[in-house]
Amino acid sequence: MGWADQVRKLGVRVNGDTPDDARTAVKFGAEGIGLCRTEHMFFEETRIRTVREMILSEDEQSRRAALSKLLPMQRADFVELFEIMKGLPVTIRLLDPPLHEFLPHTQAEIEEVARAMNTDPRKLADRARELSEFNPMLGFRGCRLAIAYPEIAEMQARAIFEAAVEAGKRTGKPVGLEVMVPLIATKAEFDLVKARIDATANAVMKETGVKLSYQVGTMIELPRACLMAGQVAETAEFFSFGTNDLTQTTYGISRDDAASFLGTYVAKGILEIDPFISVDRDGVGELVRIGVTRGRKTRPSLKVGICGEHGGDPASVAFCHEVGLDYVSCSPYRVPIARLAAAQAALGKAIASQA
Repeated sequence: MGWADQVRKLGVRVNGDTPDDARTAVKFGAEGIGLCRTEHMFFEETRIRTVREMILSEDEQSRRAALSKLLPMQRADFVELFEIMKGLPVTIRLLDPPLHEFLPHTQAEIEEVARAMNTDPRKLADRARELSEFNPMLGFRGCRLAIAYPEIAEMQARAIFEAAVEAGKRTGKPVGLEVMVPLIATKAEFDLVKARIDATANAVMKETGVKLSYQVGTMIELPRACLMAGQVAETAEFFSFGTNDLTQTTYGISRDDAASFLGTYVAKGILEIDPFISVDRDGVGELVRIGVTRGRKTRPSLKVGICGEHGGDPASVAFCHEVGLDYVSCSPYRVPIARLAAAQAALGKAIASQA
């Protein structure tokens, strides 16, 4: 691993949402967190009821009341992650998944939330039906949540920045903070959410008297975002390609349902390999190339990474090296694989150039 680290050009980060993920990744040589999925912090049994209160609220005041309960929980989570990473970069993604994933599904769950909210269970059940979607992965999720309910992004941003202040005081090291806006298709979406993040950061710095250094960037998961990368990079300070969703939206294939036919496609030679296992260089990969090229034409210093499951696949890591990405991010136990693959990619390129 020491030899590999001397040779590789790509950084290797971890997709980590918990302290255990972070500690494991550090032991395996990760150089930061490339993707912290904040929604995973919401699913704990002690928190899900409050999350449901927030989602099922019919007005902003009620949502803010529920969010005020979630704020200290998220802040404590972030403080612990920042302390473990000790100044290494930490990329935190704002709430991304469809709201239906958090909704109560049984009558008992609905009644439990209704008691907590002091409301009629039937009214709550109607509200849950209103929020249900036919195709939630292409529905009300990602930055769309922060645009429709900006108070959610404000709460998360406040938790992030207050945690950065606290962790900085505890460790004596500034936090390498990156805030990521998910699933954008337009610069206008990104700019709206970024304005909320910046306003919250300024408020926290004024309240605490602590100057924070941070970047706001976006997760590139839609073909349109790749094509419009030049515009997006005018205000986005980093890109992270979410190749799981980018593969879904490029192929028009649901990753959750693809197992029933992708094996047949591979067997018949239509596809060489499942595109969710190894990045499709010709299609998805070409969109990544376009995004990197156009983004860096606008902002030459643009930091670019990948945080899909492909970040731990050696062939995909080699592609990321070829395209000129700054880092890959993968699950904790794939960090050593990614480090070795990055070194092999660098050596392979060097040998090819000499030949």
